[in-house]
Amino acid sequence: MNACPRGAALAAAIACLAVAAAAQESPPPTPTLVTRWARDVAPGAVLPEYPRPQMARSAWQSLNGRWDYAIVAKDAAAPDRWDGEILVPFPVESQLSGVRRAIAPSQRLWYHRAFRAPRRQPGGRLLLHFGAVDWDATVFVNGRPVGEHHGGYDPFTFDITDALAGPGDQQLVVGVWDPTDSGPQPRGKQVLKPHGIMYTAVTGIWQTVWLEPVPRRYVAALEITPDVDAGAVRLRVSTEGGRSRVRAALFDGGAAIAEAEGVSDSAIALRVPDPRLWSPTDPFLYSLRVQLTGASGGDVVRSYVGMRKIAVARDAAGINRLFLNGRALFELGTLDQGWWPDGLYTAPTEDARRFDLETLKRLGFNLIRKHVKVEPERWYFDCDSLGILVWQDMPSGSNDTPEGKENFAAELGRVVAALRDHPSIVMWVPFNEGWGQHDTERYVQWLREHDPSRLVDDASGWTDRGVGDVMDVHDYPGPSAPPVEPRRAAVLGEFGGLGLPLAGHLWIERGAWGYRRFTSLDSLASAYRALLVQLRFLIGDGLAAAVYTQTTDVETEVNGLMTYDRAVVKLPEGIEAAHARLFGPPPVVRVVVPDSRSQAQEWRYTTARPDTGWTRSDYDDSAWRTGAGGFGTDSTPGAVVRTAWNGADLWLRRVVTLPDAPLVRPHFRIHHDEDAEVYLNGRLVASYPGYTTGYVVVPLDASAAAAFKPGANTLAVHVHQTTGGQYLDIGLIEVLEP
Repeated sequence: MNACPRGAALAAAIACLAVAAAAQESPPPTPTLVTRWARDVAPGAVLPEYPRPQMARSAWQSLNGRWDYAIVAKDAAAPDRWDGEILVPFPVESQLSGVRRAIAPSQRLWYHRAFRAPRRQPGGRLLLHFGAVDWDATVFVNGRPVGEHHGGYDPFTFDITDALAGPGDQQLVVGVWDPTDSGPQPRGKQVLKPHGIMYTAVTGIWQTVWLEPVPRRYVAALEITPDVDAGAVRLRVSTEGGRSRVRAALFDGGAAIAEAEGVSDSAIALRVPDPRLWSPTDPFLYSLRVQLTGASGGDVVRSYVGMRKIAVARDAAGINRLFLNGRALFELGTLDQGWWPDGLYTAPTEDARRFDLETLKRLGFNLIRKHVKVEPERWYFDCDSLGILVWQDMPSGSNDTPEGKENFAAELGRVVAALRDHPSIVMWVPFNEGWGQHDTERYVQWLREHDPSRLVDDASGWTDRGVGDVMDVHDYPGPSAPPVEPRRAAVLGEFGGLGLPLAGHLWIERGAWGYRRFTSLDSLASAYRALLVQLRFLIGDGLAAAVYTQTTDVETEVNGLMTYDRAVVKLPEGIEAAHARLFGPPPVVRVVVPDSRSQAQEWRYTTARPDTGWTRSDYDDSAWRTGAGGFGTDSTPGAVVRTAWNGADLWLRRVVTLPDAPLVRPHFRIHHDEDAEVYLNGRLVASYPGYTTGYVVVPLDASAAAAFKPGANTLAVHVHQTTGGQYLDIGLIEVLEP
């Protein structure tokens, strides 16, 4: 996500949130914003759903709920007294934790609770699972260390069987250290001092903690790969406690359609007759049962499979597109931060988390780019079952030291391993906008080798290294598209950012911002629809996907399609019909007067104010200079500068020849920065205030179209610049619907 726009007022946001190391002992201001699901959070049943749908067992025990907590110096011993209670798994900085205290890098957060071990079979083991803990976790059971983990986004498990003490209460203690943005670890958008596009820090346990009894030999991991071309599911079962015979069965509803046997840690193939393919319009999932057999076996886990194939391929026009199951599919989605005003990284309830996805699906989106965050596995299960494609970012960090690079590589590998069975994930995105970017070519190659079933976006926005499967640009508000390439697809990884603050639904009442700010739902809807119009033309030019910023408002940002508390959906009813047009054929464009993007077009121009009548056909412009469009400065986004212009005003004239037949649906294709006035044969036919960040297509009304005449016409333009980039280029097209 791009940096803040010019003039964004963020001082109030920083003062309001004030999560800073210098004030770690003082709670942030009393919160005023929560979601409606906060009232459904019951300490005895916090996020009670089974947390791992891709490898489920029937016997398990949640440890979510009230724990003791203490905050002490980082290097101090584990405490013997506690500061109070915390509601797990909500981060300590969050409202729902019941604590809402900021943690400094010089401090360590400790947790404690007692539990009763669930019954297990003779010789069986007891596993302690953590969905995610940010960042450095050390775990003790009955005073005995059972393991350490470094990573804020990947699940981890410890076998605690040997640390259990008799049939009574067991004592569980977890120590967590998190340096947030002062450390060399992946952290996404967390900072100690929230501002702009950076948000409140998250420390400690933020996903479900749970116990699971298993046999002596048990399934430790599944690797499920759909092979649509071969009509098969490729399966690899990893086990603990020794190798074992494996029996796998695939089900369509209650009917078994494929069975196979093999041994653990070896390839097993399940043949799928006439497979029903997974897609956003038909998110069908086969059920999968995996059982360890033999005298030492007995473990059974359940999972599921979505049969789908992802590729970059050429369409009928020879343009690279994103293909799903052998067909080109335009992917339209939102940038999804995954933050909540009451739970920060952690949604209050399952219903809350699913609400976001169901809303996006209802609005007509088929994609989410999960932005520099990894969600609990149930979120991906919801995407699988709802039919939502996912581009998965790796959380960014400071990777400019050997330690930082090592942390990044290790956690990326574990994240890919944890999520690779989800059919909804179709693209890995290791880097965003150069944040911590390094060794790009090596990571792209690694991802392709370890998961050839998905595409790779080498870097979303700004810092492309020419590798991977897509060329990804960001443009606010945009939209725009990168040039069509012979090997990769062209995608728009971020655009939009239209901001609308709605009183009563704000994290802060003053200082909220958007990339472009609006004052009403109607004006926002009108601007949003205008972006969709431009997308259709870009799709025709070769754009394969677009990601709008963003799903919800987040803290000081008001760029969301929903408010931060999810109480208001800002888009109007019926917008799904406008989205649906993007999945159909794009408009047919016939160039009448070319612009200068591909080939220079000659203009007469001056930077000195001309005499009255400069727009007319009979005006003598022989004293004006001659130059090739476009005109401006190279630093202007989306510009193709052939003649430098860096003054306040520019006047342009050009004689163009039009056909004898009347024009059908004429449009200007223009890139202006800033205010532009367009004249035809001395008549003002269009005014374009402000600026664009790329070429846009704008219809001409009937009165403007009437100014055209067969043969020679004089096109004249005045553009005025105040600050920032500057540019002008214009052409004329006819737009025909297919």
